[in-house]
Amino acid sequence: MASENEIRAVVRRVVEELERGGERPALSDSGSSSVDRSDRVAVGADHGGYALKEKLVSHLRDQGVSVEDCGTHNAEAVDYPEIAHAVARLVAAGECGVGVIVDGAGIGSCMAANKVPGVRAALCYDVSSARNSREHNHANVLTLGAGLIGDGLARQILDTWLATPWGPGRHARRVELITGVERQYSRSAASGS
Repeated sequence: MASENEIRAVVRRVVEELERGGERPALSDSGSSSVDRSDRVAVGADHGGYALKEKLVSHLRDQGVSVEDCGTHNAEAVDYPEIAHAVARLVAAGECGVGVIVDGAGIGSCMAANKVPGVRAALCYDVSSARNSREHNHANVLTLGAGLIGDGLARQILDTWLATPWGPGRHARRVELITGVERQYSRSAASGS
């Protein structure tokens, strides 16, 4: 059962959205969101996501967000695991606050990014999954499938994802459990067992 504070937070978010007239959430200039204009965003795409990546990079820069473009820089075929690794590495190292990866379906890049310790990549296909991935799972990398969603929805997902803060309490505790699993297998791999 949800706590009183969690219910109040949901009600507050719904009221704020209604007061905005249902508009997309904007990136925050305050500390209320875990991603703000001062965070650098690592962005990458394979050839299937190149056109959408270019639009999202422009969208972010138009909002004053600093973007680290990890490629690809044209529509020629490239291997998505290399792009996903480049984005995930920057996020895991703390060089960028969050990352965004676009490929044809978003699935392969999500799988590749999640191999990097410290990365919690989430494939999002609507605004609800974007909000949930941040609030409940503390996602720090967003993956999108350019072949499955349109440009407008991709922008809405990105804006919502960036504007949603990480949830406290049970969410933070569960993310720590995920991190514990990651540490367990990182030690096993390092020791050769």
